[in-house]
Amino acid sequence: MVSTSTQIAGFAFDNCLMNAAGVACMTKEELAEVKGSAAGTFVTKTATLEFRQGNPEPRYQDVPLGSINSMGLPNNGLDYYLDYLLELQESEPNRTFFLSLVGMSPEETHTILKKVQVSDFKGITELNLSCPNVPGKPQIAYDFETTEKILSEVFAYFTKPLGIKLPPYFDIVHFDQAAAIFNKYPLKFVNCVNSIGNGLYIEDESVVIRPKNGFGGIGGQYIKPTALANVHAFYQRLKPEIQIIGTGGVLTGRDAFEHILCGASMVQVGTTLHKEGVAAFERITSELKDIMEEKGYESLEDFRGKLKYIEE
Repeated sequence: MVSTSTQIAGFAFDNCLMNAAGVACMTKEELAEVKGSAAGTFVTKTATLEFRQGNPEPRYQDVPLGSINSMGLPNNGLDYYLDYLLELQESEPNRTFFLSLVGMSPEETHTILKKVQVSDFKGITELNLSCPNVPGKPQIAYDFETTEKILSEVFAYFTKPLGIKLPPYFDIVHFDQAAAIFNKYPLKFVNCVNSIGNGLYIEDESVVIRPKNGFGGIGGQYIKPTALANVHAFYQRLKPEIQIIGTGGVLTGRDAFEHILCGASMVQVGTTLHKEGVAAFERITSELKDIMEEKGYESLEDFRGKLKYIEE
């Protein structure tokens, strides 16, 4: 019997697929739809302390091999998502969900995380260190000194399961430097990767999104090779206690299979979910199971991280 079940941070999930933060997760209704689908769990929209309108429209565009967006962190605020998750803990105590968070400043990051720490939330928290589309705000995870400072301060008080969402890295030395920092802390996972920041897509003679004169995060099939490289690079470098969530370019079961082959324990779907809706989870799961069956794999652990290299 082929199974796509997995575990993250000691919590079990009956399927390794879930949504990526930013897609199908703005409202309780959208989250409930993901919850009722073939996905193993959901992650909330990345929440700031207060409600945010986000960047002006149009700020998202499907393009032939993926998407471009400059959303600007629109969300309903921390309390909206935290309250919903606390409700679900009562009604569905056997399921675990992810809460995604970001602070607009280091101070706000700590305010948010301290609020989660003192709450009754028993799920998994993801701290987004990689939002590329807030004008005037750099991506924290590209600044290793700031990243280490934030993590050291956070783990002085935060004792619940915590992982981080990362932007893509492109240089081998950056994988080395980032992993050396992450390995110092009791992180439960890293999520590789967020969209590739500040791409430009043109139709006729115009950009297709309004914010930042058309510059936005690139997602979808365009980014799969970069995502797989990040997943595998961190799988090779991180201590075994830090698991990996693979995100980027998951259109088919084969794409999910490759993320797991590179070392991912869970796989998130973004652009494809936006284009297809929650039915994508059932299709991708079925395709993944077909591949596993064909290769004689019964569980994800049979092939997770077992990418083969060409010997000299």
